[in-house]
Amino acid sequence: MLRIKRLDIFIIKSFLLLFVGTFFICLFIFMMQFLWKYVDELVGKGLEMSVLAQFFFYSALSLVPMSLPLAVLLASLITFGNFGERFELLAMKAAGISLLKIMRPLIVLVFAICCVSFYFQNVIGPQAQAKLGTLLISMKQKSPEVDIPEGVFYDEIDGYNLKVQRKDRKTGMLYDVIIYDFSNNFDNARIIVADSGRLEMTADKQHLYLHLYSGEMFENLKAQSMSSKNVPYRRESFREKHSIIQFDSDFNMADASIMSNQSTTKDMIKIQASIDSMTVLADSIGRQYFVEASKGPYRTAVGLTKEDTLKMQEAQIRDYNVDSLFEAATLMNKQKIIASAVGRTENLSSDWGFKSFTMTQNDFSIRKHKIEWHRKITISLSCLLFFFIGAPLGGIIRKGGLGMPVIVSVLTFIIYYIIDNTGYKMARDGKWIVWMGMWMSSAILAPLGYFLTYKSNKDSVVLNTDVYISWFKRVFGVRSVRHLSKKEVIIHDPDYQRLPFDLNGLSEECRAYMQKNRLAKAPNYFSLWMSGGQDQEIIAINNRMEALVDEMSNTRSLILLQKLEKYPIIPVNAHVRPFHNYWLNMAIGIVIPIGLFFYFRIWAFRIRLNKDMERIIALNRDVELTIKDINNENKI
Repeated sequence: MLRIKRLDIFIIKSFLLLFVGTFFICLFIFMMQFLWKYVDELVGKGLEMSVLAQFFFYSALSLVPMSLPLAVLLASLITFGNFGERFELLAMKAAGISLLKIMRPLIVLVFAICCVSFYFQNVIGPQAQAKLGTLLISMKQKSPEVDIPEGVFYDEIDGYNLKVQRKDRKTGMLYDVIIYDFSNNFDNARIIVADSGRLEMTADKQHLYLHLYSGEMFENLKAQSMSSKNVPYRRESFREKHSIIQFDSDFNMADASIMSNQSTTKDMIKIQASIDSMTVLADSIGRQYFVEASKGPYRTAVGLTKEDTLKMQEAQIRDYNVDSLFEAATLMNKQKIIASAVGRTENLSSDWGFKSFTMTQNDFSIRKHKIEWHRKITISLSCLLFFFIGAPLGGIIRKGGLGMPVIVSVLTFIIYYIIDNTGYKMARDGKWIVWMGMWMSSAILAPLGYFLTYKSNKDSVVLNTDVYISWFKRVFGVRSVRHLSKKEVIIHDPDYQRLPFDLNGLSEECRAYMQKNRLAKAPNYFSLWMSGGQDQEIIAINNRMEALVDEMSNTRSLILLQKLEKYPIIPVNAHVRPFHNYWLNMAIGIVIPIGLFFYFRIWAFRIRLNKDMERIIALNRDVELTIKDINNENKI
């Protein structure tokens, strides 16, 4: 029997509080991006608050499915990051609760969020997209408010181009006005120059009332003339001139049916029905085009009849040369033949171009509908996938708050968006199968979520930076520095009487090792990969050196401690073959490029090991002198 425990309530409560906050933050960010995309349609149109409210409401509804995955990712990462940072996750695991059991209530909750996302995608989203699309078209068609700038031409009034040198915002007067009137066609253009004027909106907001004072008007009368050389015009001077300009400033909602054929405004049932109908239409059109092509220029060759064959035999016609027939024609006939061939070719090209465009557009529309069908599922499923990425990541990095989780979430979402957008474009352009392009992001995220969940459940150090730093140092030979400090309490003092003999013995071993292995010379490429096992001699030398350093670190002499810090930390396996497996080393050696990389790396480590041996010998002599001084001080 499924019981809700207090721990489950605590986990769900911790997640929900963060999820609600991150959801509205993500929704706000997406809305700002959406608003920036359509800001040109909003500014300067004088839209009422009710219209703007509808725009923001429908845009918010359409962006809910996109905001949910990012909110789930961010909330799960912060939740489990907080658990790890406050050691609550450690306490749960110490109580015998595995990570999957900790995630279990949230898995159920996120699955419910996936269902909500799908409902928005399939039911609310299409309606919101239809309303939003209609609203955007209506906003684009609305005439802007008349706000004529100074010193530049203003062309927002249909058929007119105005320039005002200066204007008085208090009185509304315009000064030094130039108007180009193209309302009666370009051939009958009028140019009006006035000293001042005023532009007012009529009460019904359907017209502009233009008042001009002290000016002249020039009108082109080309339409009244039969000749294009001498164009008459009319000049008129006036003290006052008043005219009415057609200008509809009201907001008129476009017909909602204009968005009915868009794939984003349909649910899955309607999308499938549209795909079926468009497929049937494409098949019927394709068959018709095939029949036309078979009867037209691509018709199959018709065999000769028996009578035609007899006639050819009687005329002794074996073959004929088309070029000779063309050369035998007159110049006028040649021109007619060429013109006829070019005309037929152009007609065929235009005809097949139109037919190709028709089929291409139909295929494109089918792909768009299929993409939208798959998108309704993939975006909903991404909530669950992001949870299986965010929750384990939070448990691994163990950082809460809005610092590291936000960075990781944004980077993960950017990667997802790039992959998803790439698949979408490939599917839209027909380069990939639709389902392959739309499910590519999910196919990549699912193994990643499984891997992170598995590693987090096993308390893996997959994201432990110290592990990667250590590996980097080991591969590229970056050695660590020895740090020693004076101990406050020393139980056993170093045996200064014995240490000089041990140091001499260590130096002799180093000299013998250097002479035997000839570290400064290049190793044999083939024997390098065949030699097996670890270098036991250098391991013994390193262990003896570390034991002496450890014993001498109990000294009270700061001078001796400073000299002990100069002893190198020897990587005992860096100068031998890289792997313990014999056949793997042989394979690396056979693959020359990879083998050469490891060969030169091993050679470099051998040279450094040779220098380390020389350094140890020199330090041993120096330390012996220091120990001698310490012994002399102790005698005194």
